[in-house]
Amino acid sequence: MSQRDRDRLVVLKKAQKKLITQKQAAAELQLTERQVRRLLVKLKEAGDRAVMHGLRGRPSNRRVSEKTRQKVVRILSRDVYRGFGPTLASEYLANKHNLRIGRETLRQVMIGAGLWRSRRQQAETVHQWRPRRSCAGELVQWDTSDHDWLEGRGDKLYLIHMIDDATSQLTARFVRHDSTEENMRLLWSYLEKHGRPVAFYTDKASLFLTTPKIPRDRKQLPREERESLPPTQIGRALQELGITWIAAHSPQAKGRVERSFGTAQDRLVKGLRVARARTIEEANAYLEQQFLPWWNQHLTVLAANPVDAHRRLGPEHQLAASLSQVETRQVDNDYTIRWNSRLYRIERADVRTGMRGGTVRVEARLDGTLAVRFRDRYVRIAECQRRQKAKVKQATASKPSVRHGPSEVSRNSLDRLFHSPGRPVWAAAEIDRTRTTDHLD
Repeated sequence: MSQRDRDRLVVLKKAQKKLITQKQAAAELQLTERQVRRLLVKLKEAGDRAVMHGLRGRPSNRRVSEKTRQKVVRILSRDVYRGFGPTLASEYLANKHNLRIGRETLRQVMIGAGLWRSRRQQAETVHQWRPRRSCAGELVQWDTSDHDWLEGRGDKLYLIHMIDDATSQLTARFVRHDSTEENMRLLWSYLEKHGRPVAFYTDKASLFLTTPKIPRDRKQLPREERESLPPTQIGRALQELGITWIAAHSPQAKGRVERSFGTAQDRLVKGLRVARARTIEEANAYLEQQFLPWWNQHLTVLAANPVDAHRRLGPEHQLAASLSQVETRQVDNDYTIRWNSRLYRIERADVRTGMRGGTVRVEARLDGTLAVRFRDRYVRIAECQRRQKAKVKQATASKPSVRHGPSEVSRNSLDRLFHSPGRPVWAAAEIDRTRTTDHLD
């Protein structure tokens, strides 16, 4: 018997003993006088159990049958539903197996079958969350997750998220590389669909912030040097489109997009497993057709201010030009420029005054084309072949000379020179040259 039943029993016994009227008892119990009279009759017949419901202690008439319980356990025991919680499992049972079962009932069934372990609730540290922005498009959080989305069934994929701070509306895409080009592609689709937001909120990754080179003996660059660093390609594009970029100093600062990754790493991974996605095309198809519609239908909220802060794209905003890799090049005297080890010549009809020796803006666009702009006008270019340098003939290596011995004639003449007969040395020394001729006999 609960405390509520005990309180009702005290009031009924007062009315039974005529200590209070039935009207007073009805007002105290918030019942009608007719119901009080019924309870007094039942109290006289059944005693104190009159205040208890007649079905207490009996199985509910809406209890799930044992056959249905066994079927549910058999389905959720499959490997494809590994790790599913009661809430997600209830949705998949209703959508794919036409079994509608309550979340709490399913939780008890899964606990009894050993498919789910109840977690003990613990008091968490109180954290004062930053309030949402008031308008949609006022602030959009942007980040990338490198989770194992396909669970080893295919290549490693990255998930780029853009979530609105006011409404939690999500825009996402799977990519193979977390590169500037892939982030620009998602930014392009976001701008075409929603317009230009007021600000993007990201971390300090090298895609958004130029990393300074700091010597080992210095811990930090002066503020003037940090502010003078050139922007990244994405930073330059946002400046050209009139969108503010805000850097988060910690992962907790952009907690909304971080929590969205937590939800995706639970539900999206299991959804991709059930859909048997193995390629990036299949993963993006499930993401766009199943996950994003479910998210934007169930997890979004209404903004405090119904005004949409997104701004439309004007004719001055050229997405193809802004969302590209932009660099500057100097025009040579022959009206050529160099790009990625290739030589391009500016068409003769587009040559203008001051172009020789000047600088041009080179745009390597996302579709693979190359555009060159001089001041406020685009010029046509054509790739030309570089002049090949004259090849210097390499001197052929001379064969090593073979040393031959002296010939027979040379050998005989040498023998005659050193072994010719003559006077002995002692005899030649005794010769008096004053009394002899110039020639020896």
